[in-house]
Amino acid sequence: MEQGYILVVGVPSVEDYCRLRVSAGLSPKSPEAAAAGLPNTLFGVLVLKEDKVIGMGRAVGDDGLFYQVVDIAVEPEHQRRGLGKAIVGKIVDHLKASAPSGAHVSLIADGTAHHLYAHFGFKPTAPDSIGMALTIKR
Repeated sequence: MEQGYILVVGVPSVEDYCRLRVSAGLSPKSPEAAAAGLPNTLFGVLVLKEDKVIGMGRAVGDDGLFYQVVDIAVEPEHQRRGLGKAIVGKIVDHLKASAPSGAHVSLIADGTAHHLYAHFGFKPTAPDSIGMALTIKR
């Protein structure tokens, strides 16, 4: 990770969360949904530059059997500097230290992000299984 960036354990504010998702090209989430979901974060990581949150990542799950790595996002102007790798590394290190043996950690890799996650031991599940998703729309 380049100089000038600080990696801290924490959960983003609702405002930072919503802003980072959009700026990093992830699907937008409503402030109401973020306010309900963020307090349930098991472990979160933020990247700061001059006191501004410019990157984030979270682990969510049942804290025993299943965990999911979500919301890995870095503002575009700060990408390609090892920040995503630092975020994922901190989350994986935490899960390896705290999750019970046999715990299952999953994630959805968008685009070419699977190359990043492979550095940490994540492997595609296909053809044995495939990830599926359902988005609730109202």
